Amino acid sequence: MRLPRRLPGWPGVRPVALAALFGALAAAGQAPLGWWPVTLVALAGLIRLVARMPGPAAAAWIGLIGGACHFAAAMTWIVEPFLVDPARHAWMIPFAVVLLNAGLGLFWAGAAAASALSRHRIAAFAVALAVAELARGYVLTGFPWALPGHVWVDTPLAQTVALAGPYALTLATLLAAAALATLRPLPAVLGLALLAAGWGWGSWRLAEPEPPAPGVTIRLVQPNAAQDLKWDPDLARDHFERLIANTALPPRPDLTIWPETALPYLIDEGSMLPDIIAEAGQGAPVLIGFQRIEGDRAWNSLGLVMPDGQIALTYDKHHLVPFGEYIPMGDLAFDWFGIRAFASQAGAGYSPGPAAVTLDLGPRLGRALPLICYEAVFPQSLRIPGPRASWIIQATNDAWFGTLTGPWQHFAQARFRAIEQGLPLARAANTGITAMVDARGRVTAELPFATEGRLDAALPGALPPPPYARWGETPLLLVLALLALWLWRPRRAKA
Repeated sequence: MRLPRRLPGWPGVRPVALAALFGALAAAGQAPLGWWPVTLVALAGLIRLVARMPGPAAAAWIGLIGGACHFAAAMTWIVEPFLVDPARHAWMIPFAVVLLNAGLGLFWAGAAAASALSRHRIAAFAVALAVAELARGYVLTGFPWALPGHVWVDTPLAQTVALAGPYALTLATLLAAAALATLRPLPAVLGLALLAAGWGWGSWRLAEPEPPAPGVTIRLVQPNAAQDLKWDPDLARDHFERLIANTALPPRPDLTIWPETALPYLIDEGSMLPDIIAEAGQGAPVLIGFQRIEGDRAWNSLGLVMPDGQIALTYDKHHLVPFGEYIPMGDLAFDWFGIRAFASQAGAGYSPGPAAVTLDLGPRLGRALPLICYEAVFPQSLRIPGPRASWIIQATNDAWFGTLTGPWQHFAQARFRAIEQGLPLARAANTGITAMVDARGRVTAELPFATEGRLDAALPGALPPPPYARWGETPLLLVLALLALWLWRPRRAKA
């Protein structure tokens, strides 16, 4: 059997090379670089390139290559977890990099192919790509990392997510890039005017008076335990003493928060660990990140240790990282091949908690919405029924993500969650970034990255629920539906 001499729809080396270049450059706006003008121009180049392809198959190739290279450039940190224990896991790097980036690139390929079916291909690709990015946040548990809209985190445009969310900001970014891609003055001016209007509204919002603060001090502990040493039993005591020492330092805060899985021991029945933690808390509660085990099941949890040594409240992480915290068909993978999730220290992986919740921390501290690490990536994780929280807690261990890009991108997404909900965010991270963020996403206090220490910061006030907190993706879905009806309307038959 002869193999085809050429892949179906293959557009040629030059267009593919340009797609790879534009896709990679589009990642320059992501944190920590923040070069959003480069992203805007690169997206315009990719959109124009897709629109010039002769049909859906060729367009799909351009979308696939452009998307895969965009994610490869944006998420260079993806290799870091495999280098924590390279003897065991480094061989997986090529598979993880190729499969993840190609899989994410398929969303862009589908959008490019769909745009070729419209008479308005430039606008159609922008809209189809916005739909694809929205789908990427939900399909197969979702992975909405490195959205085009994320490039605006340090600009006033970020405030617009309070109106319609990060996917709507992504749509606006893509429409502006599409307007530039036309190479015509009027559309380009209109596209830039769209961004300028959002920039102006965001500047006005940032200048508004701050909401009243509740008058409480939160202590955020950053133990700075290197990931390759974090679970070394010979260093467990040293890591625990760092946590205790930073918790016990005067003056007394209203609440101390430890990072995700910070406690290097298991809390067994009759354990003295809660009493030791309570004593270090100086009469204030301590919210600890720990691993909770019952029988053959384990959870990635937060527990509120009260001054009397009792664990009054527990939250179990419900949105787990595939392959990081659990393995699909994990029992078989563990029993047959010895494959286990990276983060879990018990069995094949963690069990998911039942659902997102708010924690009632008492009259002074109010209700807090807890997020453990990866959960802060998902806007939908914060839209939950029941009484509204007055602030957000994120306990995380970003040591998995290295030191170059991952921690900053994760922190940027957490800041978006604060803006979307109009709530302040207290973030405790193992190696950083540990910070306090106000209800408009501004950093009010921060610890230096990769240092041991504690941050005592006043908790900022909460804003009334913004439109996105009330309506979620509903307005965006209506807009996308109307745009799709216009862009893909059938042609009228000639009389």
